[in-house]
Amino acid sequence: MLLFVWRHSKRFSSWSMLDEPHIHKENYLQADVTVLAASKAEALVLLERNGNWNVEELQRIEPEVLSLDQPRIVTSHVAFQ
Repeated sequence: MLLFVWRHSKRFSSWSMLDEPHIHKENYLQADVTVLAASKAEALVLLERNGNWNVEELQRIEPEVLSLDQPRIVTSHVAFQ
């Protein structure tokens, strides 16, 4: 199994970034989702079923893929504002 991590921030978006993806159905400043699945295709199916995520937009972003076969830091987040 693999962890698929999608992250997107609109913190610094501007009108010059009109083609920026919008990955969640609601308006957001920062969004991330992590899915445990055997493949990216399976992860996207699970997200589609959930109903909160814009799967077409998620496909525009390459997820971070984490294998669960060895010890590692899975996720971290640092915000300074």
